[in-house]
Amino acid sequence: MLIDLTDIVKNYGGKLELNEEFYMPETHFMGEDFTFDDKCVLKGHIFNNSKMLELEAEVSGKARVHCARCGKPVTIDVHFPVSEVLARDDTVHSEDEEVVTYSGNEIELDEVITNSFLMNVSGKYLCSEDCKGLCPKCGKNLNDGDCGCNRDVIDPRWEKLAEIMKNLSDTE
Repeated sequence: MLIDLTDIVKNYGGKLELNEEFYMPETHFMGEDFTFDDKCVLKGHIFNNSKMLELEAEVSGKARVHCARCGKPVTIDVHFPVSEVLARDDTVHSEDEEVVTYSGNEIELDEVITNSFLMNVSGKYLCSEDCKGLCPKCGKNLNDGDCGCNRDVIDPRWEKLAEIMKNLSDTE
């Protein structure tokens, strides 16, 4: 999303209102693919504070992900802030300052928005709070009913401990 900054670059105290619709690119993060079928909305402003420009905005939309337990596609609401300091690439600024640079009188916000999304994304999503997931033996979705597999198999590393526990309960 290319934003023209011409109206506020030399207008100290100027503000550029943003209300833009755009398509987020498919994003892969932490083993999950986030797919955006519909447009997202960026609402906010860019303010000229006489030293640099400040971007303050919110992005909202919907994304498709997969349930972390059963793998079923899930549509989630996406809402996250975008807050950055913008500086022309030919201006002097401290190396300690975290700024996004731009050249000329335009700035491309795609990477800024994607980075803000990644900073605010959750680790996992579920199709429902009580999702039962998949059977570890046969892979059947347990939300659709029991598969009949015996899932009481003990990890071989714990078999001896299970025997001891069983013997203790038998003697009591």
